[in-house]
Amino acid sequence: MILDKKFARLKDIIRNYHSCLIAFSAGVDSTFLLKVSALVLPKKNILAVTAASATYPKQEFKQAKTLARRIGVRLKIVKTDELKDKRFTANPLNRCYFCKKELFSFLKGLAVKEKLSFVLDASNLSDKSDFRPGERARKELRIKSPLEEARLTKEDIRILSKKLKLSTWDKPSFACLASRIPYNMKITPEILRRVERAEDQLRRLSFNQVRLRHYGSLCRIEVSESDLARLLQRRKAVVDRLKKLGYNHITMDLEGYRMGNLNQDA
Repeated sequence: MILDKKFARLKDIIRNYHSCLIAFSAGVDSTFLLKVSALVLPKKNILAVTAASATYPKQEFKQAKTLARRIGVRLKIVKTDELKDKRFTANPLNRCYFCKKELFSFLKGLAVKEKLSFVLDASNLSDKSDFRPGERARKELRIKSPLEEARLTKEDIRILSKKLKLSTWDKPSFACLASRIPYNMKITPEILRRVERAEDQLRRLSFNQVRLRHYGSLCRIEVSESDLARLLQRRKAVVDRLKKLGYNHITMDLEGYRMGNLNQDA
């Protein structure tokens, strides 16, 4: 099977690294990458690093600890502060470049300190279909992307994750909270916290694949197409909870959730 060949290719690629530091977000892709690395390399030769910042929900850090412990790999949580970089908070089209440049530069230095050969990220073949300015930073700093090199798509990774019995195989896609804010609208800690709390409220109402796009006092909710009708049925609860967070106008995107929705204007 083609997928079996891709998987074998991935293991060969990682095996040839001998040791690595993995940028670990606890998402579908990075969890799969960490698991496969642990299968083909001595675990002492692997370090997972999770960056804690205001742009990521606290629940993701908790899950990172749980997943790393289950896989049996060392985890280091480091603090980053993109919000001190005015180039990032101005929220231009290439916002992600500044964030990734800072993160990958730090990880490269940490890898040297830990005597690890390479820094890996979990970019995959499906990511190439979206607007990703952070890719420039990845190339400039020569970060390795074995999932992409093995030509694994997001769907491939979910299938293989299920075979490996990873709990993340069907985890909803996730991106940093800054992606909920339209380009050129300033990113602030207050907006990020409001978006995080709003999406948490929506998940409490059992909407798993959800995005809340922030437009000041107006927000636009994206859920999977299969959940659109249910969102309307729960509209009173949704409105009540989001109005308490300061959203006076609450709208629903009739096209449903789409990866990189705001990048349509990029």
